[in-house]
Amino acid sequence: MTHDPRTALLRAALVAASRGWHVFPLRPGTKRPALHGEQACPRTGECASRHRKWEQRATTDPDRIQAAWSRAPFNVGIATGPSGLVVVDLDMPKDKGSSDAPSGAATFRALCERAGHPVPDTYRTRTASGGEHLYFSAPDGIRLPNTAGTIGELVDTRAWGGYVVAAGSLTPAGAYEALCGSETAPLPLWLQSILQPAPRAPQALSVAVAGQSSRYADVALTVEARNVATAQLGAREAALFRAARALGRFVAWGDLPRHVVEEALQEAGEAAGLTVAECRSTVRSALNWSITHNQGRRQAA
Repeated sequence: MTHDPRTALLRAALVAASRGWHVFPLRPGTKRPALHGEQACPRTGECASRHRKWEQRATTDPDRIQAAWSRAPFNVGIATGPSGLVVVDLDMPKDKGSSDAPSGAATFRALCERAGHPVPDTYRTRTASGGEHLYFSAPDGIRLPNTAGTIGELVDTRAWGGYVVAAGSLTPAGAYEALCGSETAPLPLWLQSILQPAPRAPQALSVAVAGQSSRYADVALTVEARNVATAQLGAREAALFRAARALGRFVAWGDLPRHVVEEALQEAGEAAGLTVAECRSTVRSALNWSITHNQGRRQAA
């Protein structure tokens, strides 16, 4: 009996849709959407009124899925935002010959340990490159964005505006396979606190005089340090990471010296019960990220 890849991929799409996950076709053997782009949009069918992108066209309707996968052996994409998912992408080092480069899975495992939790037991898949995708249910009422490197090296996330390749899909590098965990666990609160964007300073402050900006930064430093020092067990690492990321913009803008922020957060983290090494590593990595992404102070229009 011959293996029919089209039938197998259709089944994979229907299985994902049965879980409430919105699917759309990817080009055969690839990770790229098979749907037309805006420039080639015929403005007919679903796009009659306006062009609809892959995230808007992803569906759980079995009839639409049957019709789409009857045309070709499409791989299966899952639009994470409409599906109510946050997927943690644990990648492999690009230089596989380097034995000392930690994988995304190792980095994430270490982060979980520092947060005081085991690696969550949830539905997961193995990617074609040998990495892993950990699926979580997104929190209600919160639209989390995609991230790249925010959590750690080789650890990305897919939420609104992102998608992942579903189990059962095939590429020249290998197959995407379901590993374990039939249930999708809720996104852990400590991880959500890292992924939620830090609140922006009020617009008026972005054009305030240097003295006003410095006073606001001093208040922010006091508040963030207090939040870290009083964080509960299991949320301390996340609180420290989020505080450093929030305060990094003031360092980038010249409102706070970096060493002042590092010393305040180091003291607060140790007061909360974290080790010296844990505080130093978390603060430095979060500050580095924040400073890099906040080089220009937002100006009024």
